[in-house]
Amino acid sequence: MSVSTATRRTYRGGTTCRREDSADERAARPRTRHALRPPGAPAELLAQLRADRRAAQWVPVFEREWAAALEESRRTFSLAGLYEVVQVWQARVVSAPAVDEFLASGRDETGVVDLEEIRSRRR
Repeated sequence: MSVSTATRRTYRGGTTCRREDSADERAARPRTRHALRPPGAPAELLAQLRADRRAAQWVPVFEREWAAALEESRRTFSLAGLYEVVQVWQARVVSAPAVDEFLASGRDETGVVDLEEIRSRRR
């Protein structure tokens, strides 16, 4: 049986009675974490991009991709494109030091697969 958060059934001596929670009881209940803070991943990611040495190249591209995904989400009522933009850019930020190290080492990069190609295969 589903029970709303404001209504509970109380069992007394084999019988049930329905009682409403008071406003104080509802206020005393802990809220879930996601209800307390707005999603900040895009803003946090943009701050990371602006702090990176590649900011001149990365920030405009991220903002362009974010704007396109935002427009798509308005049209389709889906957040999937927004999540994908954040995930791809988070992966770029995390992998950037390894890429720098690889390029500085002079290793051969033939046969390397593009991240976009890998992501498109998963869909």
